[in-house]
Amino acid sequence: MNRFGYIPHTREDREEMLAALGLDSTEALFADIPDSLRLQQPLAIPPAMSELALARHLERLAGRNQHLGELVSFLGAGAYEHYQPSVVDAIVSRSEFYTSYTPYQPEMSQGLLQAIFEYQTMIAEWTGMDLANASMYDGPTAFAEAGLVACAHTRRNRLLIADNVHPEYRRVLETYASGQGVEVLYLPADGGQIEMATYEGLCDETVAGVMIQYPNFFGVVEDVRSIAEKAHGAGALLIVNTYPIALGLLEAPGNLGADIVVAEGQSLGNSLAYGGPYLGIMAVKAPLMRRIPGRVVGQTTDADGRRGFVLTLQAREQHIRREKATSNICSNQSLCALAATVFMSYMGKAGMQELAQQNFHKAHYLRDRLLAIDGVKPVFSTPFFNEFALQLPKSVADVQVAMLEAGYLFGYDLSQDYPQYGNSVLLTVTEMRTREEMDEMVQRLKEVLAS
Repeated sequence: MNRFGYIPHTREDREEMLAALGLDSTEALFADIPDSLRLQQPLAIPPAMSELALARHLERLAGRNQHLGELVSFLGAGAYEHYQPSVVDAIVSRSEFYTSYTPYQPEMSQGLLQAIFEYQTMIAEWTGMDLANASMYDGPTAFAEAGLVACAHTRRNRLLIADNVHPEYRRVLETYASGQGVEVLYLPADGGQIEMATYEGLCDETVAGVMIQYPNFFGVVEDVRSIAEKAHGAGALLIVNTYPIALGLLEAPGNLGADIVVAEGQSLGNSLAYGGPYLGIMAVKAPLMRRIPGRVVGQTTDADGRRGFVLTLQAREQHIRREKATSNICSNQSLCALAATVFMSYMGKAGMQELAQQNFHKAHYLRDRLLAIDGVKPVFSTPFFNEFALQLPKSVADVQVAMLEAGYLFGYDLSQDYPQYGNSVLLTVTEMRTREEMDEMVQRLKEVLAS
């Protein structure tokens, strides 16, 4: 009897496979890899532990992390601490749903397909668009894919992107563009918003898509309608990266002229989770229906006239069209899309609007309190949602360390990506923060700046 049946293969198995390949050792399998790239010594793997010892070891390692259960966070910059109702985990953890895959067999998966169909419907309505897909990997990859859609649709190879789009989104777009022969041009945004005079000079008939963020990385609200009019006048598409929570207060991008809307959906019922998995949202207007990447769930009827749900428009996908597909994305984290569906269903339209209002009013309250501190100045004077930039009289890095010691996760240092904004911090306020927490943070910051 084999006592170790779970071990993939035995020494005899390996010898038999090597003999079939005409090789005398496992090392010979890697002969085509240069020695300079190969590990020359065994991995330094510590001895095995018992289950109890291993559990205690992992607990000690985890205890070295600082987390939002013990810190008061004013950090956002693309990933946000929002309340996650218990109903979200209760539903997505059910065995009927608990898989990351968009199902291929509709007759086996009507419940999940219907849930994803409802997700698509909610996203399309919330963004003011005609169609949403069944989700992407995350916000940055959805943003980059949207740029490629614009190039394919217009048959042009230049993208115009605002400098106030999230830096990580821009870097992902550059990676995608470099392999596709797409040129990326940048629009300056020194005042927090796109400089319209420069934009009008750059947006011509060679541009495939104009790519903006609403609200942008600095939290500032752009004039989307004016940007859309210029883009469409040049025959380009307008791609808007948005923050779903903000749309409870701001006009939907689709109603302002956006052709493609993308977003990071982490704020819709998904945990911060050390950076992922997250939820890439993408929605388009009807003319782009056959160019949208990823899965699309459609409603149909069966032979008996009963309503059903299937994956539709599959002829544009990589498992059918190979290199001619609209995108190489295949299976992704649809469980995150389900979490967003549960969250939006639970909150309802009125709840989403109240959530946005809380974020807006609390952020403005904190900004006013902070500007009353000597030496603290606004970086921009433009309208914002729940993020704002302030200039401090001291190094942001030093202030962050001092505030962390006091139990605060104090914002994002803008000089990391924008050297012109030295000593400037991007702060975020969500519904999670109370007036007491904000007042205490203001008092502690006064002490840090005065020391």
